[in-house]
Amino acid sequence: MSAASSIGAPAAELVLAEGSAVRIRVPASSANLGPGFDCLGLALGMYDEIAVTVTDGGVVVVSAEGQAAGDVPTDERHLVARAVIRGLEYAGVAAPGLSLHCVNTIPHSRGLGSSAAAVVGGLAAASALLARDGRRAALTETELVQLSSEFEGHPDNAAASVLGSGVVTWMNDGPEFFARRLTVHPAVRATSFVPQTRSSTAVTRGLLPDAVPRTDAVFNLSRAALGVVALTSDPSCLVDATDDKLHQRYRAEAMPATSGLMQALRSRGHAATVSGAGPSVLVLGTVELGDDEARLAAEHGFEMISLEIADGVEVIG
Repeated sequence: MSAASSIGAPAAELVLAEGSAVRIRVPASSANLGPGFDCLGLALGMYDEIAVTVTDGGVVVVSAEGQAAGDVPTDERHLVARAVIRGLEYAGVAAPGLSLHCVNTIPHSRGLGSSAAAVVGGLAAASALLARDGRRAALTETELVQLSSEFEGHPDNAAASVLGSGVVTWMNDGPEFFARRLTVHPAVRATSFVPQTRSSTAVTRGLLPDAVPRTDAVFNLSRAALGVVALTSDPSCLVDATDDKLHQRYRAEAMPATSGLMQALRSRGHAATVSGAGPSVLVLGTVELGDDEARLAAEHGFEMISLEIADGVEVIG
């Protein structure tokens, strides 16, 4: 099969060899962390795994198991497949065909970065295939952040899944996407509260006003800056550092159970936030949450899950 009829860059000079295969593990993430709207993120120890094999089939075949396995396309429209193809195109490389198998653990549409993980995992798979081939350098972390953020439109979840730990992100006109990794204080632990209901980021973004009071903007600037301090050096500030006036209250009416659980947890002294666009809730702290919090979660229709702060995407096979 000629390069022109392969998957990836049209008429690419470099075509990957049939049989080349990689396995990728990519973490979930939480964005915003309260006040850091679209600029703070955290990698969480809940993982999707992706296996990609170069075939001679000339088509993309996708199989999946786990979360939402029956709800996703099984061809080149699948988000992971699109990301693999984008990574190869970016590198000027093609593949005769591709076979993908995805094991999904990250809940979909719950504010835990499932779409960002899919994109990062696919791009990392393309990068690992390049490295295995040896004729083209693997993609850098900077390239992975840029390419994955192009899919998302903002870099907080994607950068967390690429770099691991905590991240501060920003963007310039172009758009260009940037991120820097934060070394999270070793005492900090994360607890997610996950409901069965889903939400749409596009819908919840539509609830946000175009302008906010200056006092609210100043409040969030101070809390987002404090968030970096709390995550990296002084976790005693986490409750104050996760307070927000920019986005969570505007989304509360659309997610009453999420808002109710978050406020109930904060009233008990826990640094609780809406995880990304919701509907999951995230608590950051230095103590393990227990039966009381689990019962409170159940009363609101949520499952409590303790999670480690994760490293970034990695090649595991």
